[in-house]
Amino acid sequence: MKWTRAVHHLTELVEKCAEPPSPVFRFDVVELWVFGGLLDVPRDLDEIQVAVVADLPVDEVPWLTEPVGAEHWANSTRMSRNPIAARWRSAHAPVWNHAIERPALVWSRAGGVVEEALVAVSDGTAELVRLPEPSPDELRTRLEDELAVSLAALRRANDVYTDKRWSPGKLTPHADSLWRTTSGYLDLLDALA
Repeated sequence: MKWTRAVHHLTELVEKCAEPPSPVFRFDVVELWVFGGLLDVPRDLDEIQVAVVADLPVDEVPWLTEPVGAEHWANSTRMSRNPIAARWRSAHAPVWNHAIERPALVWSRAGGVVEEALVAVSDGTAELVRLPEPSPDELRTRLEDELAVSLAALRRANDVYTDKRWSPGKLTPHADSLWRTTSGYLDLLDALA
C-alpha cells in the first residue's frame, strides 16, 4: 500500500479511538501506539503495525494473544477490515518489547490525539516522536517478565484445551487460543536466546 494510504488508515483508527466508547460494549482501550515500517522513511508498506493498549491485567494480555473482547473492538473500529496488524498490550506494563521497538504514541484516552506524532509519521520524521531505545538489561528484564506471563498463560490455555478436548461443542476457539499463546511463548523464548 502507498505511504499516504497507510497514514490515512492510521489516522482513521486514531479518530475511531478518540470517539466516546460505546455504552453497549465495554472493552477499554486506553492507548494506541504505532511501530514498525510506518515509523521509517516514506515507502510502500504491506501492513501498518499498531499496539493497542487495553485496561486489562497483564496476565490477561500475554504476548501475541487476543484478549476477550478484542475481536469485537477491532470490528467496531474497522481495524480488522484494513491492513493493520495489531498487538494487544496491557496498560499495566510497558508497551514496548523486542518486536515493538521504539513505538510512537498516537492516541491516549488521557491526552487525546497526539497530533505531533501523526504529523511526524506522515512526514517521515517519526524518529522525533519515538520512545528511546531500552538498554540491553532493560530489554532482557522486559522479556523475562513477559516470558513468565506467557508461560502461565500457556499452562492455563493447555488446561482449558485438555478439559474441552473430548467435551461436546466447538474446540476451535480453545485450539486457537492455545496456538496464539504457544506462538507468543516461543517468540519470547527465541528473543531471549
